[in-house]
Amino acid sequence: MNIFIDTEFTNLHDPRLVSLALVAETGEEFYAELPYDIRKCSEFVREVVVPLLGQDPVSRMDIDELLRRLNDWLRLVKPRNEDLVICYDSEVDWNLFTQALNAQIPPWCWPRLVDDRISELLRYEFHQKNRLPEHHALNDARANCYAFRERVS
Repeated sequence: MNIFIDTEFTNLHDPRLVSLALVAETGEEFYAELPYDIRKCSEFVREVVVPLLGQDPVSRMDIDELLRRLNDWLRLVKPRNEDLVICYDSEVDWNLFTQALNAQIPPWCWPRLVDDRISELLRYEFHQKNRLPEHHALNDARANCYAFRERVS
């Protein structure tokens, strides 16, 4: 089963997790926001990402709670006798996901870079049709799930 991931982070030079979202192709969702140092955020993050945060107080958690809740969610969403494929469109997303799990990726989770299988036109359509801003991890993970197209050989 495909799980689409997106993250928001402090900056490109030294990325620190700000928010993380996973969306299963079957519709289940996970979203978390972590404490961050605003001084380490790029100007882009301060201007575009930070104003989108804080909409759901339940999503705010520290790194220890994130580890526990993320592991629980992955176990709950995993179909019996099936692996999870964690689909990402940026190496930074995979690296931050790995850090969030304290480098203990379950053996039934497999990474897959899907940047060449995400239709930018469909991503744009998703955000416009649903009136959801980009650069919010949950919105972007949903958009990636919507815009993913497997290539037929």
